[in-house]
Amino acid sequence: MQKRFNTPDVAPEGYKALLAMEKYLSGTKIQPLHKELIKIRASQINGCAFCIDMHTKDARKQGETEQRIYALNAWRETPFFSREERAILALTEEVTRISNHVSDATYSEAIEVLGEELTAQVLLAAVAINSWNRIGIATNLMPPLG
Repeated sequence: MQKRFNTPDVAPEGYKALLAMEKYLSGTKIQPLHKELIKIRASQINGCAFCIDMHTKDARKQGETEQRIYALNAWRETPFFSREERAILALTEEVTRISNHVSDATYSEAIEVLGEELTAQVLLAAVAINSWNRIGIATNLMPPLG
């Protein structure tokens, strides 16, 4: 695959707008490790190799275990994730697969477990990584070897 244009060079104001969202998210109540789980899971669903590579490395720096990273695409079938993480992952998946909508059950569970403010922040985090995934995929952005 040939890399395509560099988005920050071609559309700097739009790119800055996405960076502003990241700045907002850095000050939210979402725990840093949970932010990485959101980013990894959405990137797995979308098939964004660049983001999977980046965020699994970032998650390890946050103390995430190899076992949980490897099991993330099958999180429902493992005992490795807390109720809060399960609510975050379910919402992330349904936002990422938005054509199926966010179910009332997932929404209600997120509100019950996370509260409205954190649920809204998780929603925005899922929207943000989905935007980054689409840029990475559309421009053939590849992770470095090694």
